[in-house]
Amino acid sequence: MAEFPSKVSTRTSSPAQGAGASVSALRPDLGFVRSSLGALMLLQLVLGLLVWALIADTPYHLYPAYGWVMFVAVFLWLVTIILFILYLFQLHMKLYMVPWPLVLMIFNISATVLYITAFIACSAAVDLTSLRGTRPYNQRAAASVLVTSRRPQLDCRRCLL
Repeated sequence: MAEFPSKVSTRTSSPAQGAGASVSALRPDLGFVRSSLGALMLLQLVLGLLVWALIADTPYHLYPAYGWVMFVAVFLWLVTIILFILYLFQLHMKLYMVPWPLVLMIFNISATVLYITAFIACSAAVDLTSLRGTRPYNQRAAASVLVTSRRPQLDCRRCLL
């Protein structure tokens, strides 16, 4: 017991040094933005914003089909923003117990199904809710990302001949 105090070495440090070493700053990973996943997520953000902006500029609340399109576009846009931020700041590395490739696969499959249903609802409602050539018609048609198909019009002059 007599030798104990001579064998103990003590070290002092300031609290600022200890806190700086344990807390890492959130730095964006620009390599993620340059990757294919990051570029596709950015494209998804831009196109999702475009869809819901085009629908939001029309009186969508009058027609249930456009309410569904608006819900799908805004919901998936917000989830994409959250996932993009998680990957941009590498927060997914801190949540290592979550299987992120599986989460992204399930999100993208469900987003595809929801976007297809929104596309069908929007494209089916375009002709019914707007006059061809008007501003709301053009916006709704652009939101459905559908080139307006020219259905064969019945020409009465041909019927009489």
